Amino acid sequence: MNSQRFACGTSTLWQQRADVVVIGTGVAGLVAALAAHRRGRRVVVLSKARETATFYAQGGIAVVLPDNDDSVDAHVADTLAAGGGLCDPDAVRSIVADGHAAVADLVAHGARFDETTPGRWALTREGGHTRRRIIHAGGDATGAEVQRALDLAAATLDIRRNHVAVQILHDDTTVTGVLVRNEDGPGIVHAPSVILATGGLGHLYAATTNPAGSTGDGIALALWAGVAVSDIEFIQFHPTMLFDADAGGRRPLITEALRGEGAILVDSQGNSVTEGVHPMGDLAPRDVVAAAIDARLTETGDPCVYLDARRVGEFVRRFPTVAAACAAAGVDPTREPIPVVPGAHYSCGGVVTDVHGRTELPGLFAAGEVGRTGMHGANRLASNSLLEGLVVGRRAGRAAADLAVHAGSVRARAPQDHRRDIADRTTLQRAMSTHASVVRDAAGLSLLSATLDVARSAEPLSRSSFEDAALTTTARAVVGAALARTESRGCHHRADFPGTDSTQEHSLTVRTDGGQIAVEIPSGVC
Repeated sequence: MNSQRFACGTSTLWQQRADVVVIGTGVAGLVAALAAHRRGRRVVVLSKARETATFYAQGGIAVVLPDNDDSVDAHVADTLAAGGGLCDPDAVRSIVADGHAAVADLVAHGARFDETTPGRWALTREGGHTRRRIIHAGGDATGAEVQRALDLAAATLDIRRNHVAVQILHDDTTVTGVLVRNEDGPGIVHAPSVILATGGLGHLYAATTNPAGSTGDGIALALWAGVAVSDIEFIQFHPTMLFDADAGGRRPLITEALRGEGAILVDSQGNSVTEGVHPMGDLAPRDVVAAAIDARLTETGDPCVYLDARRVGEFVRRFPTVAAACAAAGVDPTREPIPVVPGAHYSCGGVVTDVHGRTELPGLFAAGEVGRTGMHGANRLASNSLLEGLVVGRRAGRAAADLAVHAGSVRARAPQDHRRDIADRTTLQRAMSTHASVVRDAAGLSLLSATLDVARSAEPLSRSSFEDAALTTTARAVVGAALARTESRGCHHRADFPGTDSTQEHSLTVRTDGGQIAVEIPSGVC
């Protein structure tokens, strides 16, 4: 596509055009881009970094296969049970039912999954599942295989590396483009369809399983555009992140599939962590197991618990990624238990969409972890994330392409000002880790809110400053919703409200109002 420049006030911005802009290169983004491209549309993919959360996914893809004892009904039931009463049953069924077709499309792109016999995929089981329905690749390297296949399939697409989308541009009725920063400075990609596929928000916290780019970008971009987010207080802490007392940032995940193959969680005295907590024990839904670990650590004062996987056969062959991470940390999982703690892992909520990724702003779509379809509710069922990314990414790409045909050419107005509140990242992460982690309470959340209130206003002029602004806005949304939900439900645990309140069995919507975060309670709910 041709690139040209135009003057806007005292600034000069480059400008380009596309039919569909996709922001993100993980599973949802590349599947969406490929789907839109197959519709014959001009697609531009923006990527601020090469690392994706998809690449690090270990467990697999939860999918109902047509030739075993599983069923869509059973998968839907397990998903609803994990979701704490806040899943949208229709959305769950729609996505689960389309899973096999979406996986078949991925296989057509070149993905290969582990087999028990030629032509028959190997299946494992993870927390919250009543069936073995998790397909995997390379043992515990499913995400790496999915990313490899999609990167290869997308090699002919127009993918712009080191491009940071900093604002969704729109008029009063529809999307008109994206404000972007790259090495050449700020510019605009004019487009009638934009798909947010930016991933999660794990770097709200000092330690997370997420790659460095998971800074809540899509949540912030949507809020700044006036679009609603929902269920944002429900942040899933994976029960087993490799413990290192001195390390922050991205920490290795210890896949849940290990517990599916017989590994057990114990404390420093060798006592079970989950015994008597849930009928499914160590294979209970993730929120239950993470809360049980947090409670045991509070009780004992220990820095971590342990995953004893010594009974798992062929450990290194079956779980090479975990074995390598443990070796790097000086742990031999075949001879000693693995030290683990809960780690910030997955945002169950996000930008409100339907099951085709459409938001309330025509032309703006969201897919993958950044979106909230109603699939996950208050807690995500293990390995439903790649499933949702595949299904909704493909649907969003098609819907965005179709909208672009009818919308025709659009021209975005250059923004006059896009100053944002920016908090110090280290201070924010420490405060979030202390006051908005596995267990929260009003006093801590109020202190956290006060910390965010002193954020300075500035124009983000670099990737780092944009990410800090996104983290600040996203943190405010999380805190606002967490304060408003005065109960414990799913992966939101309030120490001051430990019970589940049936009158709060509804999702909270968050918007910006005059630059401030506003939490909306559904009409008719007290």
